[in-house]
Amino acid sequence: MMRLMILLLLSVLAAQAGASGLLARVDRTQLNIDETFELSLESQGNTVFGRPDLQPLEQLFEIFDTRQVNQLSSSNGETRAITRWLITLRPRQTGYVIIPPLQLGDWRSEPITLLVQESRATDANDQLAPIFIDASLDQDSVYVQAQVTLTLRIYHSVSLYDDSSLSPLQMPDALVERLGEPRTYEKTINGIRHGVIEVRYALFPQKSGELVIPAQLFSATTVAAGNDSLFGPRPGRSTQVRSPSIPLHVKGKPADYPADAPWLPARSLTLVEAWSPEPDRAQAGQSLTRSLLLKAEGLTSTQLPAIGSPQSAELRRYPDQPSLANEVAPSGIVGSREQREALIPTRSGSLQLPALEVVWWNTVEDRLERTALAERRLQVADNPDLLQPPAEHPIMVQSSAEPPLLWPWQLSTALLAASTLAGFALWLHARRQPAVQRALQTGPTPRSLLDDLRRACQANDPQATRQALDAWARQQPETLADMAARFVPLSDALDGLNGALYSETGQRWQGEALWQAVQALPAAANPGGEQEQGALPPLYPR
Repeated sequence: MMRLMILLLLSVLAAQAGASGLLARVDRTQLNIDETFELSLESQGNTVFGRPDLQPLEQLFEIFDTRQVNQLSSSNGETRAITRWLITLRPRQTGYVIIPPLQLGDWRSEPITLLVQESRATDANDQLAPIFIDASLDQDSVYVQAQVTLTLRIYHSVSLYDDSSLSPLQMPDALVERLGEPRTYEKTINGIRHGVIEVRYALFPQKSGELVIPAQLFSATTVAAGNDSLFGPRPGRSTQVRSPSIPLHVKGKPADYPADAPWLPARSLTLVEAWSPEPDRAQAGQSLTRSLLLKAEGLTSTQLPAIGSPQSAELRRYPDQPSLANEVAPSGIVGSREQREALIPTRSGSLQLPALEVVWWNTVEDRLERTALAERRLQVADNPDLLQPPAEHPIMVQSSAEPPLLWPWQLSTALLAASTLAGFALWLHARRQPAVQRALQTGPTPRSLLDDLRRACQANDPQATRQALDAWARQQPETLADMAARFVPLSDALDGLNGALYSETGQRWQGEALWQAVQALPAAANPGGEQEQGALPPLYPR
């Protein structure tokens, strides 16, 4: 655990140090003696002037080309200038060669170690084609679902236009993953400089037996010699070359591999954990976050199994969705699966987390291996927030405290009762008054009022609709409330209108439903006999 935290701290410090300084990178760390590679020097932070001192490189490398690229980068709302120098080099010796630190003002880059190998012997009398493809595998046989790396190198001793293309690699019996973007460099063969386009694939055979990696077609247009003329550039010649097909032997799962364990053929596999907060600070009822990281070299993230602690009554487990990621390394794909889970102890005392074990097959050593996290014992402390006070404590506090004041509540209750009685008395007095019939007022006709209501509804104007609706309802033999009580669509439409008038959604109100309800309103039944035409019912019926 401490080692993991130290590594994380060092990575953060390294990232902070690289934020303003001279950062050195290479496009590959393994190459042949007759191949070129590209060294990138990048300055970040303040604007710098001048060029880095390349004199320390001359003893170990041949310098072919140097280019400078300036650009702006935005991060966290801040814009900074980045200057990058791209240097094409070729090693002068084999073995482990160290690119020394380079100086730019007060900045110094970190050294980089390269592995330079001898070139494959070629017959000087061989006549090489202007364009040819070399295809190779990193191993002749592989286990099923294990990774094998295919490398295609396209050599050309003639210049090519930018329209070159490579047919896609399709294999129905294998999973194909391309390893990064194509790389370009130069290599000298028989004293002739060749440009090289390198493409790498990671293949994962899905069944055992003999597998043939199909040939791929490379198409390009060569630049004709003496291309420039008085009448413009001469057209190039279209060329196609095909890579050789390669047989591959796929082995089945070993017989001694456990039948109940997922099949994991990998070059290496690691399992680490991290906690937040630290497990020695655990308290009952408090959440602990445990992060489990499973990383395998030679497997994709989707091949890695789920990991996590078993559920128990003493330690509740709430896992999150796993985080899957794939990285491209010199050896191929490195898949990782990070599982975060919240652990909540339900009691204090000693709790035990069982050991976690992952069974896998080491394809480098060709043997069964087990990677495990040892069991962990948590000492859970009492949580002060969850402790209940003694039963006598609230009684003692209440007895010693002064009795609460009751007169404000009594006064408010008395006022409420008095207002209620006054309102009831006014209602009884109004019922004893003689009925007053209002004469029909002269004014707009029912037809014009209905037209006003229709126009207001179609305009989706809640204020105008409410005014028109009240004017129309005053011409009806019954109140608007009575009409809504006996016709549900009208009641629902009125609720929508009131919601639009007294809430923030007034401008989104649609009046079509109200207009349809008014049109479909059935006639009112009059069991008490026909009223006099043009007269309204008494205001206070007996």
